[in-house]
Amino acid sequence: MLDHAKSFASEFFVTGDPLIYGADVSIVLTLLAILFALTYFKRWGWLWREWLTTVDHKKIGILYILSAFLMLFRGGVDALLMRAQLAVPELDFLQPEHYNSIFTTHGVIMILFMAMPFMFGLFNVVVPLQIGARDVAYPFLNALSFWLFFAGAMLFNLSFVIGGSPDAGWLAYPPYSELMYNPGVGQDFYIWGIQISGIGSLMTGINFIVTIIKMRAPGMKLMKMPMFVWSVLSSCIAIIFSFPILTATLALLFLDRYAGAHFFTLDGGGNPMMYINLIWMWGHPEVYIIVLPAFGIFSEVVATFSKKKLFGYKSMVYAMMIISVLSFLVWAHHFFTMGSGADVNAFFALSTMLIAIPTGVKVFNWLFTMFRGKITFESPMLWTVGFIPCFVIGGMTGVLLSVAPADFQYHNSYFLIAHFHQVIIGGVVFGYFAGLYYWWPKLFGFKLNERIGKWAFWFWNIGFYVCFMPQYVLGLMGMTRRVVTYSWDKGWWELNLVSTIGAGLMGIAFLFQVWQIAHGVKHFRKNLDTTGDPWNGRTLEWSIPSPAPLYNFAVIPHVSEQDEWWEKKQRREQAVRVPISAQTLEPIHMPRNSGIPIVMAGFWFVAGFGFVFHWLWLIIPGLAGVAACMLVHSFNYDTDYYIPVKEIQRTEAAIRKVNKP
Repeated sequence: MLDHAKSFASEFFVTGDPLIYGADVSIVLTLLAILFALTYFKRWGWLWREWLTTVDHKKIGILYILSAFLMLFRGGVDALLMRAQLAVPELDFLQPEHYNSIFTTHGVIMILFMAMPFMFGLFNVVVPLQIGARDVAYPFLNALSFWLFFAGAMLFNLSFVIGGSPDAGWLAYPPYSELMYNPGVGQDFYIWGIQISGIGSLMTGINFIVTIIKMRAPGMKLMKMPMFVWSVLSSCIAIIFSFPILTATLALLFLDRYAGAHFFTLDGGGNPMMYINLIWMWGHPEVYIIVLPAFGIFSEVVATFSKKKLFGYKSMVYAMMIISVLSFLVWAHHFFTMGSGADVNAFFALSTMLIAIPTGVKVFNWLFTMFRGKITFESPMLWTVGFIPCFVIGGMTGVLLSVAPADFQYHNSYFLIAHFHQVIIGGVVFGYFAGLYYWWPKLFGFKLNERIGKWAFWFWNIGFYVCFMPQYVLGLMGMTRRVVTYSWDKGWWELNLVSTIGAGLMGIAFLFQVWQIAHGVKHFRKNLDTTGDPWNGRTLEWSIPSPAPLYNFAVIPHVSEQDEWWEKKQRREQAVRVPISAQTLEPIHMPRNSGIPIVMAGFWFVAGFGFVFHWLWLIIPGLAGVAACMLVHSFNYDTDYYIPVKEIQRTEAAIRKVNKP
């Protein structure tokens, strides 16, 4: 019996690597520290009432952003480990199997479990405030979306210490992701982690489309919406059309592995290239799904810190919607070398070049907005200005890759790696950092330290160029992707060493950001936002106190202009921030907290874990629990309540400050 238990444990847990053992110890110690702190300070009830069962869009946004930072740390450590392995030739720091696992998990975590939740967090924090709403259209669904994402992310990350990580690359191309070449459970962790979180992503897309279309404040026509709201709308349209493709593709791969189907196996009459077409029919829209909201953030930041109306508002709207559509017509440029023929390659080359036009339009709009503006360079504006040259370089190298004959040379090389990170880090990550710094006072009621923020900005920017500029050259010198080591005679080691140093600088930048947040929390009383409008903003979120109250707006605003709050300030109207006793108040209808979303996500986690190990005894209760949660919610009619007028008056009297024009 003991021998059987030892044999099971050796197969169930990942063993044999000191780095894994170190991760095991750190995970256990962190969990114990959290449990001790919650118990010692008697915060279990507070945690359940205020966070685990919340349906408040602002708190859900905070949970998304916190999760994104945790995943940024995990994905960043993966990146540093890979760069350490490649710093000099013939290094044995990582074994090939471990390197493949890290290579795979880095890509998945950074795109799906860092960028996506960061994006959804900003959606939740900002969109209802900008459109004058009190919450999203479906608050319960919003909470369920987060907990499904979190359950999927935890299931995926669990593979690091249990069963073994996936190692077939971040998009899991067959045949290496098929059972014959990948018999472990790592690939099943990949499938079910992404599937469960993907359900949450799809629901979020639906939720925010309905929120934007149906819940705008009176008078806010579509062409009066803030640009960030337009970017969210275009991103969510792409989500609802692309994520079902991902769900179906991974379901087919799972049937190949679990039920012996042959959708993607040549020996059984399938076709691996069908998988690659399907995964990129989701994958390339996904790139624009995460970058479009960053464009919306830059538009808000540039207008605010230039003290000017955004140049070319309508052209920006059309550009975003065109990108949302064209993103579905470029997927085959990821495999020009497949052999589809000149006609197919020419079509996708032209469509790829075409999508650069609306992207370029936005860059010029931002520059013209800054032209002759009264620019100030607080942290959000620094990240925006840093983004522009970075993204322009990434865009130009993307056009080079769109030339099909040239792509035969660039394909699968480090030139492609440099381009991809140029647009994802320089566009997406820089954009979300700009948004986080911009809306931080609205969310938490205080500003972060600018001096520490500038250190973080410069370390990120300098480290980025030091890391990725050499990789363009390495790609042109013939260094390909997915190499775990190389010989001294290749002549690559100097540039690889420089690239690794740059990655280290970005790691230091992340530590500065952690310090900045910790410093801000410790000294928050010195940096309180008592005006609700610390940046002299233009849109409705700056018309209410910081942090925003539970109900957002005591009285729903009426919108008559594009930048409603800015225009009211220019007219020096009292509107919005008059003493609350002068307002006509009514009881506010609000959604009630619910524990069902986290419980249902827990059952999804159990079912997913059962599917990974093919344990029917775990799959059945997991799915039964999901069904039971749906049934309970169907018969739950106590889902809302009203905040009485007296409570609104007390809240407003405590937090509202008269705006100083």
